[in-house]
Amino acid sequence: MKSIKGVNTTPELIVRKFLFKKGFRFSLHKKNLPGTPDIVLKKYKTVIFVNGCFWHGHLNCKKSGLPKSRTEFWKSKIEKNVNRDLNNNKKLKSLGWNVIIIHQCEIKNQYMDETMENVTSQIKSMI
Repeated sequence: MKSIKGVNTTPELIVRKFLFKKGFRFSLHKKNLPGTPDIVLKKYKTVIFVNGCFWHGHLNCKKSGLPKSRTEFWKSKIEKNVNRDLNNNKKLKSLGWNVIIIHQCEIKNQYMDETMENVTSQIKSMI
């Protein structure tokens, strides 16, 4: 468990690289915002979370299945993560921030272009 990174993950780096290529400038991991968003686009008043499917309980995703051992522990842990995410999103929205959530499975090769085009259009609509 110690080897699992919380910041600068591969999916996060992919999203950052794409946004930078498209001309978006952003800050990273702002601790003064609820949930410490992965990417903060202050100009657009938008935050982006790049979530792992397993850790954040992504529905209908094959990567979000529970392990066969210690099932109750993992179920409880993931439910707490999901509830924490919902609370942080509500807090961010009440502060006037737009929240975009990208799950790691949405960044796979076959979905990458569609996902990132959706993200850029959402960001641009925030102006």
